[in-house]
Amino acid sequence: MRICVLGAGIAGLAAAYHLGRDGHEVTVLDREAGPGLGTSKANGGQLSYSYVAPLAAPGVARKGMHWILDGEAPLRLKPQADPRLWRWLKAFLRASRREVFEQGTREMLALAYHSRGVLDAMMARDPLEFSWRQNGKLVVFRDEGDLRGAASLVAYQAQYGAKQQVLDARECLALEPALRDTADRLAGGVFTPDEAVGDAHGFCEALRGVLRGWPNIRFRFNHPVTALRLSNGAVAAAESPAGLVEADAFVLSSGIGALSLAEPLGLMLPLYPLKGYSLTVPVRAGDLPPEVSITDAHHKVVYALLDRAVEGAEGRLRVAGMVDLVGFATDLVQRRLGTLTRQAREVFPAAADWPRAQPWAGLRPATPDWKPILGPSGIDGLWLNLGHGGLGFTIGCGTGELLAAMIAGRETGIPVEPYAMGRVARTAQAA
Repeated sequence: MRICVLGAGIAGLAAAYHLGRDGHEVTVLDREAGPGLGTSKANGGQLSYSYVAPLAAPGVARKGMHWILDGEAPLRLKPQADPRLWRWLKAFLRASRREVFEQGTREMLALAYHSRGVLDAMMARDPLEFSWRQNGKLVVFRDEGDLRGAASLVAYQAQYGAKQQVLDARECLALEPALRDTADRLAGGVFTPDEAVGDAHGFCEALRGVLRGWPNIRFRFNHPVTALRLSNGAVAAAESPAGLVEADAFVLSSGIGALSLAEPLGLMLPLYPLKGYSLTVPVRAGDLPPEVSITDAHHKVVYALLDRAVEGAEGRLRVAGMVDLVGFATDLVQRRLGTLTRQAREVFPAAADWPRAQPWAGLRPATPDWKPILGPSGIDGLWLNLGHGGLGFTIGCGTGELLAAMIAGRETGIPVEPYAMGRVARTAQAA
């Protein structure tokens, strides 16, 4: 079958990889000059399989109101006359009910662990070099109450395969000595030894390198899709300034840009962009970056050492944070970048060459319940693989493999109903 994949980020490339393995003729279209230059470019770098619980958690509305009034808080909301935003927020609040949160946690853990197995198989099969390293993840807490809440989630997730340890402040420092400058503010942490880090953009480049050698895969970059054309009620072609690309099936994996293609077809996707920021900071010989992947739960900032410094070459530390609901712009707001930089330097002052940090901002295409949208769209010829939020690096390989199985009519490795487009209507009815 001829299949056109719209989007060359992690989700789109993973879908192309598995569809290509099934023998389909796959064309990948992307508006950028290369792969992984949108949301995937400079994300947090954490492959964090045991930390996929929905953003809409019990009590999040109360915290959110406090954060909105704090200019340096991890969350920023800019009210605007966009009905997408208000629909999304309403559904987000519904999803924060405890029973919905716990069910979503179970379903996202299943998807994350499936995705980890898929990525492991891909790395065993093909030469994928993207600074991958299994170094474990430590989430540190400054508040005893927050630590107790995290310990409760550890106990809950243990029922579904998560292997985590609750540590006191002394044990956190012994595990990661780079925390010494914040040791007096630590209540403790949660360590997950089997988590990993990697360079998401490097992964996209490596995957393209593999796929370029396959005769049934081709790429068209600098190729923005402006519309999807229907024929007899089915999507038959993707329209662009360069002309039409026809196929038997289309996979929509273009992140938040999918809204402009879906809405003219009457397909209302429950997506809104969550803007985030990152810093990529050079690490020199003599710098003291954290070796373990770190999440600062107080500031909601993540740290991932992508590359160590070696003789003749600097390393890279990735720092990422912020959740801004401010629309669709990816401009670098200096106040937000300043907050992220200051918070990072306070925690790890000797970790890297902070004055040379390279800033970036991107849009996470998020659903209110934090689960991706996967499978048939309800329109013939159009499949969905989007809405990965802040977890595209973690779950994208799994969703690509599941989608290929669905298109082939194979049994999927895990149930896919929790991620179906139809769940949105069911959730609204239940509310």
